[in-house]
Amino acid sequence: MSGTVDVSVAGFYSAIEKSAGLLDVTASREAVWPILTAFEDALPHAVIAFRVATNARHEGDFDARFTLPKEIDPYEVAVSKGLMAKTDHPIGSLLADLQQLCPIDSYGIDFGVTSGFKKIWVYFPAGEHETLERLTGLASMPRSLAQNLEFFTRHGLADKVDVIGIDYRSRTMNAYLRAPAECYERESVLTMHRELGLPSPSEQMFAFCEKAFGIYTTHNWDSPEIERISYGVKTENPMAYFARLGTKIEHFVQSVPYGVNDPKMVYAAVTSTGEEYYKLQSYYRWRSVSRLNAAYIAARDQENA
Repeated sequence: MSGTVDVSVAGFYSAIEKSAGLLDVTASREAVWPILTAFEDALPHAVIAFRVATNARHEGDFDARFTLPKEIDPYEVAVSKGLMAKTDHPIGSLLADLQQLCPIDSYGIDFGVTSGFKKIWVYFPAGEHETLERLTGLASMPRSLAQNLEFFTRHGLADKVDVIGIDYRSRTMNAYLRAPAECYERESVLTMHRELGLPSPSEQMFAFCEKAFGIYTTHNWDSPEIERISYGVKTENPMAYFARLGTKIEHFVQSVPYGVNDPKMVYAAVTSTGEEYYKLQSYYRWRSVSRLNAAYIAARDQENA
């Protein structure tokens, strides 16, 4: 079904309204329409996904995201179209620095349907991983990436970075990492959380991590600490992993009309305050081979090799 959806600006916006409505979220045309029109030419070829989170910070919003070809500079478009303001903060230089350092396959953007433009995703070419040693050489990178290099190396996470996510709204950066299988085992998960000073996961989350295909860490520019570590799982039945996701999200999972038979991505994390939460990503238009699904595809190909 997701291969035949309407990817015009009007069609995409209508799908956003309907999907957000399942969560009692009212999409803002003023926030969303300028984003869709700014990247209108890329929509016919994009992989498009919707995402909802269970934590209190994301209450009342609903995210959409789509891919862009490498020929489009999403930061330049976003600034020139007034989707966000140019900044002197190091985050404003990070994408340009990555473009100078790394080969790039494609990009993605993420926006809230009430809050507007949020993130840019940088996808490295399949099989051409970046290393943290190279990335930490960039002056615009958060210092916590370099200051925790020993942690990443010790757990086998330092040599295969698939994706960088730049969140301009929260001023954080995510590094999506290929991880050895032992990183998803209970003792390793517990050890990594303890080393980072994060609360121990619940039994539900330990079971979730056993099925994970990738890890990402979250960093900000104000602290030398790793802010969060998250785990991703691919599934066609996200409800199988949880006793409950919350009434509204359960309703969304059971009712969203797009990508019903397509894989879903679920991400789990524990905050520094001990709040355990999940992010569910459902596809408006799924394509089996895309860099939006970079970590899953890499893990799948490794399994099939």
